[in-house]
Amino acid sequence: MTCVFCSIVKGEIPAHIVLDRDRVMAFLDINPVAPGHTLVIPKEHYENILEVPKDVLAELMEAVKAVSKALINYGYEGVNVLSNVGPAAGQVIMHAHIHVIPRKSGDELFKRPKTQRASDEELSKIAQELRRLI
Repeated sequence: MTCVFCSIVKGEIPAHIVLDRDRVMAFLDINPVAPGHTLVIPKEHYENILEVPKDVLAELMEAVKAVSKALINYGYEGVNVLSNVGPAAGQVIMHAHIHVIPRKSGDELFKRPKTQRASDEELSKIAQELRRLI
């Protein structure tokens, strides 16, 4: 089965493209969280952002920056930038992509339940382990 984002890059599937550069592309999400929700992708297929080479990732982030500025100039007050890595994190299309989600004050798109504050001991333990793994 062909990757839907690869098909968009090839022009086989229509998309509302907002940015098209040599190695990256951005287009509107067909299931937006908010109007203007944009997906920024590398044109070459990588399963997730962990596989994207450093130079392509830099171009991807420059495109994210350009799309973010455009959304703010369009009238939004801010953006969320996120990438799901793996099905457990909600990744549905296994082609690296970054969501740029426009926001306005009070939109409550990501209304979170209150959580308990982590203990300093717990944070210290996790930070130490992550430093070891990096």
